[in-house]
Amino acid sequence: MSGTGRTGDGHGRLGSKLSGLAVAVGCVLFLGGFAWGAVVYRPYTVPTGSMTPTVHAGDRVLAQRIDGSEVHRGDVVVFTDPTWGAVPMVKRVVGIGGDKIACCDKGRLTINGTSIEEPYLHTKNLASVNDFTADVPEGQLFLLGDERASSLDSRVHLDDPGQGSVPRSAVQARVDAVAWPMGGMIGRPQAFAALPGGVSSPGPLRLQLGAVVAGVVLIFGGAAYGPIAARSARSAQSRRAGVTTGAH
Repeated sequence: MSGTGRTGDGHGRLGSKLSGLAVAVGCVLFLGGFAWGAVVYRPYTVPTGSMTPTVHAGDRVLAQRIDGSEVHRGDVVVFTDPTWGAVPMVKRVVGIGGDKIACCDKGRLTINGTSIEEPYLHTKNLASVNDFTADVPEGQLFLLGDERASSLDSRVHLDDPGQGSVPRSAVQARVDAVAWPMGGMIGRPQAFAALPGGVSSPGPLRLQLGAVVAGVVLIFGGAAYGPIAARSARSAQSRRAGVTTGAH
């Protein structure tokens, strides 16, 4: 009977091995996804409502650790600059070194003469309550909040050196998603894609979440195999016993 490929309690040996492998692989994916995320991402609490409706005051966001040289127009970034108060702030990058920023052309922001549609604004078709222009020095970033009516952003610092821009080195991370309350991923605005340099590539957060979810499925699926197989075996034995009794 040892050559039948079944264990003493009726479980198939191959099935038992596969279930154990599924649990092992699931643990690797689950723990690996969390570890990868901890290395790449950092949680932040949004301090103000200046980025409404993209993120709200008190939201917990996941921001990818990046170097300032990786920042593109349209990115929502976490940065710290002494001129702005030396505390982490969250704003959207609308201009990079060499850009001429102006407002407003029929309510829209223009970058180097190109009118930019900003669907993420709190007040549609209102890029700024006041007109302004700014030339962004090389190595600097011009930042605005999505709540343009109340955001204290680069427009407030237009008279400072750099006309309200901050150095790329001030950037600590790029916001990829709202973690709590669950708000989902923050996309890259396509309005900036046509400009030189385009938009930044998505971060690895979806892959990390996919690994965690796949790990959970494999762990529970592998762990459930044993009880399900045992129940099936008992049912089969009961049916065979019933057939034998009926034959007598």
